[in-house]
Amino acid sequence: MNFETFIKSASKIKNLNLPGEESQFKMSPPFRKDLIEENRLKMKNAKQAGVMALFYPNDLGETYLVLILRKTYKGVHSAQVGFPGGKYEDDDPDLEYTALRETNEEVGVPINDMEVLKALSKIYIPPSNFTVSPYLAVAHQTPKFIKQDEEVEDVIEVALIHFLNDSNTGDFSVMTSLDMELEVPAFTLNGHVVWGATAMMLSELKDLLKMAL
Repeated sequence: MNFETFIKSASKIKNLNLPGEESQFKMSPPFRKDLIEENRLKMKNAKQAGVMALFYPNDLGETYLVLILRKTYKGVHSAQVGFPGGKYEDDDPDLEYTALRETNEEVGVPINDMEVLKALSKIYIPPSNFTVSPYLAVAHQTPKFIKQDEEVEDVIEVALIHFLNDSNTGDFSVMTSLDMELEVPAFTLNGHVVWGATAMMLSELKDLLKMAL
């Protein structure tokens, strides 16, 4: 989709109600409800994070979304695809700023080049005990991505038309943080299987965009 067309339609998003959990749970792993029940008490004191769903025009003026492939490390999100973003810091005025700051740090997009359109529904991640606040934003110019080598293995640029294509969702076998291989609902984007909390956030984002476009 042409970015100018996308921007005109995206302006409607500010006034739309969020699809919320109903949309998120379309892409929920089968074990999520049990994990939530087991972690009710921990949720009250969960760490906070902000992430960014950033859309932008590529060199040809087509609309793209940026995701990242995280480095392989000893942690629950090792080598997974996600949004740029990260942990709330005490110096951050709010979680929206956290998402902006972390996006700048991880993929090099200047904070002032990003326009936040809407906060999406929060989501709790039991394995890491984080509550994540996602935001939808646009960059009006083609970014020059600079990945943060310590945390980011690769910058993944996904065409909007590819993201919205329903044929790019299905059930896939993955290895979970519990060292169990399970079949879960997931997106396939640029050859990557995207599941878990990121897929749940993408599901709400996709439904919201389809309401506006």
